[in-house]
Amino acid sequence: MKISIRTKLSVFLAILLLLTVCMLSIFVLRGIKKNQQREQESYIAQQAKVANMYIRDFYYAKNPNDINEFLQNNSANIAKQLDRMMGMNVAIYDMSGNEIGNSLLFSSKMDTEDILSYALKDNISYQIIGDTMDYMSPLYDINGQIGVIRFQYSLKKYIDFYKQVTRLFISIGIIVFVLSFISGYYYFDKFVKLILVLKKDVDTIRIGNYNCIVPIKRNDEIGDLSNGIYYMNNQIRKNIYEMEDEQSKLRLAVQKLRALEKQQKTFIGNITHEFKTPLTGIKAYIDLLNIYEDDPNLIKEARSNIEKEADRLYELVNKVLHLSSQEKYDFELQSEKIEIKELIEDVCNRMRGKAQKFNISLDIKLVESVILGDKESLMHIFINLIDNAIKYNMPEGYVFITNYIEKEKVYIEIYNTGNTIPKEDREKVFDSFYTVDKNRSKENSGTGLGLAIVKELVEKQRGTISIIDTRSEGTTVLVSFPLL
Repeated sequence: MKISIRTKLSVFLAILLLLTVCMLSIFVLRGIKKNQQREQESYIAQQAKVANMYIRDFYYAKNPNDINEFLQNNSANIAKQLDRMMGMNVAIYDMSGNEIGNSLLFSSKMDTEDILSYALKDNISYQIIGDTMDYMSPLYDINGQIGVIRFQYSLKKYIDFYKQVTRLFISIGIIVFVLSFISGYYYFDKFVKLILVLKKDVDTIRIGNYNCIVPIKRNDEIGDLSNGIYYMNNQIRKNIYEMEDEQSKLRLAVQKLRALEKQQKTFIGNITHEFKTPLTGIKAYIDLLNIYEDDPNLIKEARSNIEKEADRLYELVNKVLHLSSQEKYDFELQSEKIEIKELIEDVCNRMRGKAQKFNISLDIKLVESVILGDKESLMHIFINLIDNAIKYNMPEGYVFITNYIEKEKVYIEIYNTGNTIPKEDREKVFDSFYTVDKNRSKENSGTGLGLAIVKELVEKQRGTISIIDTRSEGTTVLVSFPLL
């Protein structure tokens, strides 16, 4: 989802202001709380010193012999006196942790056991429960600790003050946040509007409208950017007007030349490949006849296949002459019932001479299946595929052709033991002039047109062609046609 720059700036400004106000409030409030804590501790510590001095003065005034006996007898009175002097509830404990005097309305000994045990070890300790602080400080005489004095100090005024300050910070923070956000929003909104104007100018140029750009008059970087866009717009408009004059003169000529060049290349490539395949078969049989001159079976087979290929060449020549006279570069299909098994067997018989020349075994295993197609095109398809399977095979390899029927279609697999075509090249091999191995293509006089022509012929007859994996090595071409 696309988020506008105005929304982004508004969210950023709100987060920045909120973070600033919150952090400032947190730090100030934390400082106030720490300051209150130091003030409380200092005040209670001072009161503890006063209490110690009072108890020692009272003790020496009485001049008793035993300080512990003095505390046992006078702690209750001392606690009440200190309560009146300091305005705090006071309790006194002996070194065994027993309360020996207090001015508290309610004893809370169980709530103070932890801090009491800590204070009896000559330490100051305190705990805060609600709005009350229980503060315990050791009592001393000249010989050391003689007990613990406890002050119950009310923190209500500090808590009320802290709450009041907190509410004040929240109120002021909200006001500052709102006012700052409104001021910042209107300030940044001016820049956002200028940026949106520049964006609109760029979009206008992008759609090809060069007559609506007006520069923004500002003495800053936005003004420089706007002037740059305005200058660029004028230059583009000028260049386009000049180019349109030239293009209007060349467009028709270029279109005609491209169409003619494309037709010419396609025509020459198709015809060259059409002639090459039967000539290759004829040449292969001639080479075999030169090697095995006295083989009557070979002579008979060669005569038959050479005659077929010569007839095919004759038909091609007539078709080329007809196409040339009509200025047309595509073959018309003559659909008829074709028995795939018979057609492939015929093609294999024609190609056996070339297979023997290269010492390649040619095996077939076919079932009967009838389709509706152009016989000449189908002959061209399978001659090219089998010719490739022989030509690009490994020495002493073999070609295996089989077919099967599935879901109202006949599938023909042509497998050879040559190199496996990489997966990334399997779609590209059907492109014109594309070859997997450039060096191998040159050795076998390949032009990269064969499979392109084959694919075109297959698709014209509502078929499909692809390269699949059926074994760990070698190449398998799968061709399918709808059954009749």
